[in-house]
Amino acid sequence: MTGPADRWAAGEEYERFMGRWSRRLAPRFVAWLAIPPDAHWLDVGCGTGALTDAICAGAGPASVLGCDPAPAFIAAADRTRHPRATFVVAAAGALPARPGGYGSVTSLLALNFLPDPGAAVAEMRALAAPRGVVSACVWDYAGGMEFLRRFWDAAAALDPAAQGLDEGVRFPLCRPGPLAGLFRAAGLERVRCEPLEVATGFAGFDDYWAPFLGGTGPAPTYVAALPPDRRTRLAHALDESLPRGPGGTIPLTARAWAVRGEVD
Repeated sequence: MTGPADRWAAGEEYERFMGRWSRRLAPRFVAWLAIPPDAHWLDVGCGTGALTDAICAGAGPASVLGCDPAPAFIAAADRTRHPRATFVVAAAGALPARPGGYGSVTSLLALNFLPDPGAAVAEMRALAAPRGVVSACVWDYAGGMEFLRRFWDAAAALDPAAQGLDEGVRFPLCRPGPLAGLFRAAGLERVRCEPLEVATGFAGFDDYWAPFLGGTGPAPTYVAALPPDRRTRLAHALDESLPRGPGGTIPLTARAWAVRGEVD
């Protein structure tokens, strides 16, 4: 579920906060999927285009159609100008169909934010071609997405109400068992779910903290609502608790869960 106050308006701010890690994860996910060349792809919840970029760069697609309900994200994604990629504003429940279906219907880091993930996976399956692949990838918010895990742990220590906004609490779907179960319930076959991990290193605390001030996404939305003194206390608590590497760097990692199933 998406929180009632989550803001997703600013493509550039999203890129600074989460998009740079999405772009690091996307090629790993595309390689893991191993979709044959010349397939037609549908990218559901394409955001600013990280997955579409990776598909065009590494999968040899016949076409990629990216869709997202946020016009600001579609405007940012459309700047990529891949000759085989197009983008439209569309949401789950009204995803664009293709005659003959898509060989790959996929979603990167969006499934858990959809109002009804089960219905969305069923819709994705209905749009896939026979023997097509339906897939998704979500962050392991509960434990493996370290820079967010440390943020919410620090926020909850200062403000118990923050615990209910923590994606690790809000999105129990983002675990292997529930993800695989969701795909099987949609009638997909040969379902498998595996971890993918990327490094999320920061040059220093400013590099870590500044994206939380952009107001786009659940954690930045929370920060934007804090009074200045509480925001300062949270920044100080994080600065004191984060690990440090050479030169003041902050070495963290992010784990995601990738799931795929096939249409018979």
